[in-house]
Amino acid sequence: MIFRLIGESLRFAFDALRQNKLRTMLSLLGITIGIFTIITVFTAVDTLRDKLQSSVDKLGSNTLFVDKWPWIFSDNFPWWKYVNRPESSLRDYNGLKDRLELARGVCFEVSARNRTIKYRSNSVEGVAINAASQEYSLTWNLDFQDGRYFTESEGKSGSPVCIVGAEVADGLFDGENPIGKQVKLMGRRVTIVGVFKREGEDMMGMSQDKNVLMPLNFARGIFDINNQRYNPQITVRGRENISLEDVESELKGVMRSIRRLQPGIGDDFSLNKTTMISNQLDVMFSMVNIAGWVIGGFSILVGGFGIANIMFVSVKERTNIIGIQKSLGAKNYFILLQFMFEAIALCIMGGILGLGLVYGITLIFTYGADIEIILYFKNIVLGIGISVIIGMISGFWPAFSASRLDPVEAIRS
Repeated sequence: MIFRLIGESLRFAFDALRQNKLRTMLSLLGITIGIFTIITVFTAVDTLRDKLQSSVDKLGSNTLFVDKWPWIFSDNFPWWKYVNRPESSLRDYNGLKDRLELARGVCFEVSARNRTIKYRSNSVEGVAINAASQEYSLTWNLDFQDGRYFTESEGKSGSPVCIVGAEVADGLFDGENPIGKQVKLMGRRVTIVGVFKREGEDMMGMSQDKNVLMPLNFARGIFDINNQRYNPQITVRGRENISLEDVESELKGVMRSIRRLQPGIGDDFSLNKTTMISNQLDVMFSMVNIAGWVIGGFSILVGGFGIANIMFVSVKERTNIIGIQKSLGAKNYFILLQFMFEAIALCIMGGILGLGLVYGITLIFTYGADIEIILYFKNIVLGIGISVIIGMISGFWPAFSASRLDPVEAIRS
């Protein structure tokens, strides 16, 4: 029965579309524009959110960063309380490394930006020179396309070795094997022992492609690693089976002990983590989603009235047919469901047109503008679901009025 109802309703819907093409298409336009607007916003937001989140995930979900400044500022941010804070130092790093029990690795890092690295007549500008303690491989996920990480002896002795990003290797060696080659950076000759796997640029600019990593003990002979101009930072990654809250609690207590802060005195350091950025992204994108619902909602509302108008006209045109059906024994629910399914079918047509337009936009941006935008399956389901709901709402009253018609009066009309 249900399948027969659906089949008849689809046939009536297609008949209405074929016989009154302009009227039907104009009525479906509201649904099409509404679905297009909402799903376009959701698709763009989901794509941007996933790209940003993948960048944030590179920092590690179980990683904490000991910094002078917090990553997220509130409206009443008391900057004067933070400006006189001390930078993270080697003393802090040594104290944490010796006393933390829940940490998998504790690493001290500094960075010198916009440097030039040279090999013979070739050079690459705008390179970030990073120096880190031996635990860098424990606090970050490192992938190599060639070579290896520093050995323990190289890190302790401060050997003149480095690991370069894929873009740096391409710019200096143009396809040659860089392992074992000596390059010149910051006035010193350094031997390349590894090349990071190419990552590509992400939304937050976090990539190893144009970075150079050297042992911290070697960098101490080149520049002042405790100077704030080199952005000193301590990175702490917790053990796999330990919650981030436990690691954060222990880290906070040990840092206060190292800094000799008395009870009641506020922290003079910030413990940053990726959840701070993720929560901020949730707030930002939820507002964008609401805007998408509001803008698309008006179009869908207009489209719903258009579908209801079509259904009232359809009921009026088929009044005598309804009378014949009821005189032959058709129940009220049969007539009601018949028109309800017809309204839903019309709305689904509009929804599919809207989704088709969204898919076309994603293809244009992906292949024409080289900006990858993905139409996720959940958004396709959402678009169809909204179409079905609008069809049920806009088609109910015309269908109900059709089901209540008197068969004699309907035939006589």
